[in-house]
Amino acid sequence: MEKRDYSLTEAWGEAVQVMHRSGLLLVSADATGKPNVMTIGWALLGIVWAKPILTALVRPSRFTYGLVDLAGDFTVNVPSPDMDDIVQYCGTMSGREHDKFAERRLVVIPARQVHSPIIDQCLLHYECKVVHKNDVNPQMLAPDIVSNYYPRDDYHRIFFGEVVSVYGVPDFRQRASGLRL
Repeated sequence: MEKRDYSLTEAWGEAVQVMHRSGLLLVSADATGKPNVMTIGWALLGIVWAKPILTALVRPSRFTYGLVDLAGDFTVNVPSPDMDDIVQYCGTMSGREHDKFAERRLVVIPARQVHSPIIDQCLLHYECKVVHKNDVNPQMLAPDIVSNYYPRDDYHRIFFGEVVSVYGVPDFRQRASGLRL
């Protein structure tokens, strides 16, 4: 699939809409290059330490947690609307027991600048190198956040990924909104 470069924020509004609708696909890989994918519904994009940063939150109980920690990078892939069932599957099945790429016929291709690959069928890709990680401190959270999102005390680690490359299909905006050209 043909890809073109995008600026950091050029397509972020549409990516957020996709994340809110169904989720984004975070990919990481182990030391041998074997990838894993999980659905994320929370992410932030901005400038921190004069660097373009995408933050991703991953719980220690998730298989992806150890992979991102070990690899020191990840990719965030924006799926097309026709991938909603795949996004749902990747958010409910663990990479410990399932090869989600094979089971959902996801095509893995090398990323441009990081070890973790991208998903070719996705519309947009953010390649990120981890520059900081921080565990959520429950004492610093509002009580309603703790009760609503952490009933089992499984607090996220926040991975701060320096965005080193953003690229995707030329008609990203139209395809992300579900329109076909």
